[in-house]
Amino acid sequence: MLAQLASIDTWIFDLDNTLYPARADLFARIDARMTAYVARRLGVDPQEAWRIQKNYFHRHGTTLTGLMAEHGVDPHEFLADVHDVEMDVLEKDAPLAAALARLPGRKLVFTNGDKPYALKVLDRLGLGDSFEAIHDIHAMDLVPKPHPSAYAGLCAAFGIDPHRALFVEDMARNLTPAKAIGMTTVWVDNGSEQGPEAARDHIDFIVRDLASWLNHILEAA
Repeated sequence: MLAQLASIDTWIFDLDNTLYPARADLFARIDARMTAYVARRLGVDPQEAWRIQKNYFHRHGTTLTGLMAEHGVDPHEFLADVHDVEMDVLEKDAPLAAALARLPGRKLVFTNGDKPYALKVLDRLGLGDSFEAIHDIHAMDLVPKPHPSAYAGLCAAFGIDPHRALFVEDMARNLTPAKAIGMTTVWVDNGSEQGPEAARDHIDFIVRDLASWLNHILEAA
C-alpha cells in the first residue's frame, strides 16, 4: 500500500460517474427524465424545465432537494420516475472488482441516489458483492451531498473515523465537506458536470481511471 494511505481503514465511493466512467453516459438518461419530470410537474416547456432543474442542482445539491423545498415533490415518486432507465450502457468491470477486493478495510457506497437504483447499477457492473453497505439519500434524511450533515450522518451510522477514511467522487464540490472533517479525498476527473465551483485545494488525489489508480496504490512500495 502507498505509505500515505497506510492508515486508511474505510474506503468510501460515490456511485454515478465514479464506479463507472462518465463516458458511459448513463446519467444523461436520468438527466433527461428529470427534465421531463420538471416540465410535467411545473407545466413548463423543456427549455425552462432544464433551466429550473440545473438551478436547483447547483443551489440545493440535487434537483430533488430543490423540488421538495419549493414544490413539495414526493421524493419516492421522483426517484422511481427518474431512475426508470435502461442500463445497457454499463458493462461488468472485472478489473475494478478485483482492485476493490484487494483493498484492506471496509468499503461503502455514498450516493445521492437511492438504494434500489444503486443496487441495480452495482449488479450491472459486477460489483454487487464489493461493498459492505450503501448510504443513500434516504439514509441522509433527504439532505444530500455536499451538505455537511450528510457526511456526519455517514460517519455516525458506520462508526467511521474520518481521519482514517478516504472518499472517491466525480463531483469536486462534494469532496469539500469530506476534507473539512479530515477525510482523504480523491477526485475522479472524467468530464462529468461540475457546477460553478472551481476550487481544487481540498483534493488530495486526482485520477482518471479508478481501477488503475487503486492498483497503483496497492502495488506502491
